[in-house]
Amino acid sequence: MASATPRNPRARAIAILAVLVTAAVAPTATRAAVAPSPAAAGGGCDGDKFPAGRSYAHCAALPYLGARLHWTHDAKTGSLSVAFVAKPPAGGGWVSWAINPAGEGMKGAQALVAFRPSPAAPYAVNTYNITGYKPFGASSTPIAFKATGLAADESAANAGGEVRLYGKLQLAPGTEVVNHIWQVGSTVTGGAPVKHAFDKDNLEAKGKLALSGAALAPAPEPAAAGAGGGSSAAKGGSGGSGGKPSAATATVSAPVLMMLLALAAGFMAIV
Repeated sequence: MASATPRNPRARAIAILAVLVTAAVAPTATRAAVAPSPAAAGGGCDGDKFPAGRSYAHCAALPYLGARLHWTHDAKTGSLSVAFVAKPPAGGGWVSWAINPAGEGMKGAQALVAFRPSPAAPYAVNTYNITGYKPFGASSTPIAFKATGLAADESAANAGGEVRLYGKLQLAPGTEVVNHIWQVGSTVTGGAPVKHAFDKDNLEAKGKLALSGAALAPAPEPAAAGAGGGSSAAKGGSGGSGGKPSAATATVSAPVLMMLLALAAGFMAIV
């Protein structure tokens, strides 16, 4: 049987070079095809259902306390609409989501807190400016952001006992990233939320939120400094959104390309 190897030395060199290029590029292309996008890594928030008239551009499964955040942000006006979903650790408890414009811990947080003032009462939302580690009162305190559309309900469609907290905050136009904190508590006494537990998940429930929906960035502050932090990937709307492979995974690296060029030069020199 005749050999399939080219007899012409120059043709043989070109064929060998083609094999080397294919071997170098193929694994990289495979990695690019199967690597999950940052948007796909978050998950866990698309199944949330809201009453008619409530929809949001982005959502993220937060890394602690089984919480999720849905939001729509208008960078030009600074308007931020949110729906925070979490389950209190016991019936009659409370859930909270906050922005901290001054730092990454609980102190300084501008909080929205949803709870039942009494066992028979519907859910209400109070605002609290958390100036220190002291109990909440039964009444709201002013916060740094204008808050409108505050409401909360208990979801029948989601996992039993989950509370959905809604609100709109007026941020400074052009705001791109905020420090955010979320929390759950088990007790409401005298019409006021009582302090939460200090388990690891409670202490780690904080992070940085990219309002564009690009990602949730980790908070650098250690857990002992405040009420929690972590990272997760954000998804677009109820259907999520795909991400593009980075240039590092979609193309041949510079060292490999240089090696191939050197081999090509060597082959062309000997033929």
